[in-house]
Amino acid sequence: MRAERTVPVVTSHAAAGVTQELADVLATTTIAELPASVLDSTQRATVDWIGCAVAGAVEPSARICQRIVAGLGESREATVFAAGRASAAGAALANGVAAHMLELDDIHKGSTVHAGAPVISAALAIAEREHVDGQRFVLAVALGYEAAFRVGEAVNPSHYRYWHPTGTVATFGAAAAAGVVLGLTPDQMRNALGSAGTQAAGLWEFNADGAMSKHLHPGKAAFNGILAADLARQGFTGAARILEGARGFFAATSESYDASRITDGLGQRWKISENGYKLYSCCGHTHTAIDVALDLRSDPRWPRGDATTQIRAIDIETYGPGFEIVKELNPRTPYQAKFSIAYAVAVALLEGQVALGQFAPQRFAVDGVRDGAIRSLLTRTRVSVCDDLTARYPAAWPARVAVTLADGVVLRGASEYPRGNPENPITTAALEQKMTGLVASRFGATVAQQVLEAVHRISACGDMASAVRDVVPTAGVGGT
Repeated sequence: MRAERTVPVVTSHAAAGVTQELADVLATTTIAELPASVLDSTQRATVDWIGCAVAGAVEPSARICQRIVAGLGESREATVFAAGRASAAGAALANGVAAHMLELDDIHKGSTVHAGAPVISAALAIAEREHVDGQRFVLAVALGYEAAFRVGEAVNPSHYRYWHPTGTVATFGAAAAAGVVLGLTPDQMRNALGSAGTQAAGLWEFNADGAMSKHLHPGKAAFNGILAADLARQGFTGAARILEGARGFFAATSESYDASRITDGLGQRWKISENGYKLYSCCGHTHTAIDVALDLRSDPRWPRGDATTQIRAIDIETYGPGFEIVKELNPRTPYQAKFSIAYAVAVALLEGQVALGQFAPQRFAVDGVRDGAIRSLLTRTRVSVCDDLTARYPAAWPARVAVTLADGVVLRGASEYPRGNPENPITTAALEQKMTGLVASRFGATVAQQVLEAVHRISACGDMASAVRDVVPTAGVGGT
């Protein structure tokens, strides 16, 4: 039976604000106080993260980062998937980049944070360096998610207009995870959060030209989180009110922040259980519409044979903040396609899946989509923002899709939440199948099974330095 959580009473900080309150809980919570459901959620998050990180490690952008990390100095503190070992901060950077590469890593709808890439990358790297046990790692992951999601909810949705939360608020999550591994005191944890917040960055401008900066964001958040925690352990101070201060994170990055989102249920309701998981290799703002499109294919009235000539129009309705990210109508690169709700729905309708293959480079050219059928369908697609859907975001990520057929029949569908969210969940078995499929596609079924078994053993691991070491071959696919 788990111990009941008692939120610590602050006596040494007379006017403690939300930064200190958060730090107190992060620094004093024990694993015995976490419900079994939270431990299960942490296991699920770790399974999903490692599949994305290992599979993404052989992508060109990840390989660039691995070479840079290797050049920072000789160190063998922590695992860099498919690339040997590096310093803990360097490994967190490289694995954080890799985990975000395929657009398949986890997502929390309220904060719009992909927490696994920054938080678990930081937690694993520093846990390996410090030789802590698996229980400490699990606690660090759960509390890292706690910090990231709460800060993200406090500044959203206005934060999302300019800032990429996976680079910004997840820096707090990475610092929290690293701080838990290091066993920071409440004051030290507050200092770590202060140093994390002053480093938190990540601007959406990368989306204008598909720059690799998006993948840098979670890697740098993981790196900065470890740096912040290491500094705090040595006595380096950070802003005591980095969140709520007059020139703090809330005021600087949000037009309508809500500090109560930090403390509401803090120490009682654990946010990692709200985590969501992606089934499609593209931006999460496309996923609800993809689900609806795939459901429409099962309608008895769906055209047989070549559907292209029998579809007169496609109308997609979505919410404003998501539309701003996924409004590309004729993608010219795989990256642009991952941020095109029109393309994602079109391939879902015509091909019945939205997997890695739907974003292969050969599908795109300088003038747009190569495939004639999809290209034609995109000219008949309209995407619009609806106020009622926007009003429900970010609590829901709703979408409506209507497909008008040549005979005038209109097929309609709608959904509030994408599959993989807690309101529309997928099983742990499905997550494990996703993970093993991703790893097997790069390294084969044997390695995929070894990775899965390694994750299953983590909670009982006596020394995290051996948890995943040498599980993934260094050579990999794609070279360095």
